[in-house]
Amino acid sequence: MTLSKRLLDLTLALFLSLLLALPTLALVILLLLRQGRPILYRSERMRSATRPFQLWKFRTMTVATSDTGVSGGDKSARITPVGRWLRRYRLDEIPQLWNILRGDMSFVGPRPPLRQYVERFPGLYARVLASRPGLTGLATLHFRRHEERLLAACTSQAQTDAVYARRCIPRKAQLDLIWQRNRSTCGDFLLILATIGQVLGRK
Repeated sequence: MTLSKRLLDLTLALFLSLLLALPTLALVILLLLRQGRPILYRSERMRSATRPFQLWKFRTMTVATSDTGVSGGDKSARITPVGRWLRRYRLDEIPQLWNILRGDMSFVGPRPPLRQYVERFPGLYARVLASRPGLTGLATLHFRRHEERLLAACTSQAQTDAVYARRCIPRKAQLDLIWQRNRSTCGDFLLILATIGQVLGRK
């Protein structure tokens, strides 16, 4: 990671942490009243091909004793009403500002994958994770909604896993590697603005 990219991450993360302090407190109170504890959801993700970290989100699903793999239609019944609203506007990802401040993630980069997929596709992720994972990125902007539609049609954990591995991972990796070859601080800033526009304009 270049110094300019890290400075952009730190500056923007600190600014947003202050700007969103009161709205975040309101969200915490809302989640406590509507869903109860735990407020946060923690998931192991990979920062590099060999280095894991704990990614934080606001919890959007009912608690399950065993919860593995990506979320597809097989898990849709567990999404709470408040959780659905949080996901729609990506408000569940606000706690990842902490991950960015810690240096686990950047604002722009490939979305951090689960360990099981990194171990299944080591060569591919060795290339993709040469860049620090991000909150958003080229793949997020151009493939996220299509991925949601693909996975929403899945009715079992096995089907979700198969569709994600066969139809999502290769396409996302292709877009991540295009970004990686052409990345710049200005380009990253434009991707951040485009992500904000996409979220606010989403119907």
